Amino acid sequence: MVYKTFVELESAVMGKAHKCRVAVVEAADAHVLEAVRHAVDVGLVEPLLFGNPAAIEGKMRQVGLSPDACPVIAATDPLDAATRAGLAVKGGRADFILKGLIQTGVLLKGLFKEETGFRTGRLISHMNLVQAPAYPKLLALCDAAINIAPTLEQKRDILQNAVDALARMGIDNPKVAVLAAAETVNEKMPASVDAARLKEMQQQGSITGCIVEGPISFDLAICPEAAQTKGFHSPVAGVADLLVCPDIVAANVLIKCLRHMANALTAGIVVGGRVPVVLNSRAASAEDKFRTMVLAAAAAR
Repeated sequence: MVYKTFVELESAVMGKAHKCRVAVVEAADAHVLEAVRHAVDVGLVEPLLFGNPAAIEGKMRQVGLSPDACPVIAATDPLDAATRAGLAVKGGRADFILKGLIQTGVLLKGLFKEETGFRTGRLISHMNLVQAPAYPKLLALCDAAINIAPTLEQKRDILQNAVDALARMGIDNPKVAVLAAAETVNEKMPASVDAARLKEMQQQGSITGCIVEGPISFDLAICPEAAQTKGFHSPVAGVADLLVCPDIVAANVLIKCLRHMANALTAGIVVGGRVPVVLNSRAASAEDKFRTMVLAAAAAR
């Protein structure tokens, strides 16, 4: 399956037999509930709200969200709300998590409590999805938000987390470009060494469900003409589905350049846990929040 736009991805999610259930942690936030209301109105999700019932119901009325349509689970404090949301996932009552009026650290602390079973034994990482005007399909990118300077083993988990999420979206055997500044291995450029090792891991079966190329530069990963000009032959060249960046700085700069200079639409989720987690900032627009919920719903099991 190839998705050209977020609209196509949304259509695929809407075609699922069952609506995705979203657990909203500390849901007494009008900005978040506006996005939830839109997602409910179009039939994308069924919400389960965690936090202070009186505060949540007040915000629901403020944004025009019917209390009858959204069960509210009382919690004593933000940490308790996050823990209860994690238990809802464990009990099969939620398909992804949406951050409300809660600090990210507190949210993850509650989700990661042993009793929730939220962790899978793999590294937690972040994956963006990008719709860029100059690229013919949606493009995934990691890790721009969580892992600062990942080791080789951590990069393997970051890559596999993203591949598994793409598989749940219907993107089978994605073409993965592990980025560096050039296509040759240079001991003075550790990113190139790691990229070559990740390619070997895929060839040896330690990484599954994808085709890995690396090291490869950004232009050769996304531009067939550039690859042809340089004589670089690979099934990934010019048609990458997933970009794996060397570290958080490279990934963060790249995603922001795409967003602000290339007018790309983006969404991002946390992967590697039992279900996806949405960590939108309060500054994100309602459209941004909705787009990220579409991604989370698509990547949910």
